[in-house]
Amino acid sequence: MAFPPRVSGRPLQALAKFARTGAGASLLYGVSRRDMGIGALAKVPESLLGELAMDTRPVAGRAPREAPPANLAVPPPPWSGTSATLTAAYRSHAKTPIEVVESALIKARALAAQKPSCGPILDERADRARAEAAASTERWRNGSARGLFDGVPILVKEQTAVEGLPRRAGSDLTDADPAVRDATCVARLRAAGAIVLGTTMMTEFGMTPLGYNPKRKMPRNPHASGHLAGGSSTGSGVAVATGVVPFAVGGDGGGSIRIPSSLCGVFGIKPTWGRVSVAGDFFGGTVAHLGPLASSTLDLARFLEITSGFDPLDTQTALAPPRVEGSFAAAIGRGVKGLRIGVVASEWTEAEDAVATAGRAALQALVKEGAVLVDMKLELARYAAAIGYLTITLEGLGSQLDMYESAAPFNPDLMITYAAVTKAPATEYVRAQRMRSALRQELARAFRDIDVLALPTTATTAPAVTDAQFEGGFLDALATDAMCRFNFLGNLTGLPALSAPVGTDAHDLPIGLQIVGDAWDEATTLAVGAHLERMGVATPKKPRAADEGA
Repeated sequence: MAFPPRVSGRPLQALAKFARTGAGASLLYGVSRRDMGIGALAKVPESLLGELAMDTRPVAGRAPREAPPANLAVPPPPWSGTSATLTAAYRSHAKTPIEVVESALIKARALAAQKPSCGPILDERADRARAEAAASTERWRNGSARGLFDGVPILVKEQTAVEGLPRRAGSDLTDADPAVRDATCVARLRAAGAIVLGTTMMTEFGMTPLGYNPKRKMPRNPHASGHLAGGSSTGSGVAVATGVVPFAVGGDGGGSIRIPSSLCGVFGIKPTWGRVSVAGDFFGGTVAHLGPLASSTLDLARFLEITSGFDPLDTQTALAPPRVEGSFAAAIGRGVKGLRIGVVASEWTEAEDAVATAGRAALQALVKEGAVLVDMKLELARYAAAIGYLTITLEGLGSQLDMYESAAPFNPDLMITYAAVTKAPATEYVRAQRMRSALRQELARAFRDIDVLALPTTATTAPAVTDAQFEGGFLDALATDAMCRFNFLGNLTGLPALSAPVGTDAHDLPIGLQIVGDAWDEATTLAVGAHLERMGVATPKKPRAADEGA
């Protein structure tokens, strides 16, 4: 059986109803095995499988790279500014946090008023933000600023707890009561002075990377309203791209930070597993991370400086080795001289020409600055997406099984996905996890000879969407795979992965280059991203929506 490339409207509703039958679920899982590459996992030779891992500890190829200090200048700020440009303005009294917070709220509302909407905020905490801005303004006046982010407005993806706001994870099936405390990540940002304006909308339970959700008034791509903004951290990506905030909190289980970063033309990083506490986040499982989307690599580094470190509420943070305070920010000035960048040619052929061309041009720019490209082969990288689909979908279904069994009204596309995966045999899941274990070891061996691995972030630029598809939802295996194809590698291994905006296609849609680092070596990925930014190769471009919402 074959389905059209994209199913929407009444056929989608009928398919969702059919999926709830035993025959329908079985048939749909068979289609998913073919279209999402899961069936190919059964053909992988036993010799390439690993042992079933007992934990999710990241496997490092070697100790984090110690680059000689180059002390290069911080890259120039983008059109929208950074936390550093804001705090410099506060210090000189050119601006106040009160003015900046009010301007951000006005800008977000103007974006929401556009047709179609480009508004990134789901739930505002405007009154509290204004009160916090007033307190921050007073601290700057009397010389007692609290930290790196004092008075800097930020937004938080709705899966992560913000005291006083619901944590709904993109659905109407979750608890709508306000959170009684901040997630650890949010609490640490606020302790450094950051002002949370509110939460950003996401796709339902984060289970689609495309950026639509009929249960939310989702924003379109700020560069072209007829295209998707990516997901699942959709609102966070749009908020940064349009200059509402210099950085926002996102979550990434299969690319959900890097995909909207790429499609919206900003920076984003998924840190090493265990680097940033997920206490207070909606999602558990073995692939979900928290991290930032930002207009600059400096804010990526600053975010990690503030939020990383042991948290007794998240035992996985105990895995992180000790590091020197300030090392992430210091990496911004390293440069790339002598850096060895792994390139797997067979992976790059899977991206469309515009994406591959822009990414390779960015790599050649790094070569001119002293980096070295290393041709390499990875046997299992091409299976990462299929392993990831099986892993994240079964973990998601497992955490929402009571809703599924009670026939809760999931969005049709999610209902179909969950129904299909109920027919996945346990042996297939276990085989996928053995391949995941082998993939982790294969990457660790590769990092003995390279410092970073370069991949496209997404295989295509932002997919087009009609109004009807956007509002009612759709199912599109090809577009989904194009978003996730190169991203699950980082989630399955727990390795840090950064996306940098390195150009646009013929339709002016942004293109992302992904830099994957060794375990616990976010610093090297930041150094690469910052040097691309310093050279002007990677820089966020002001989108049309920002001009229209000005």
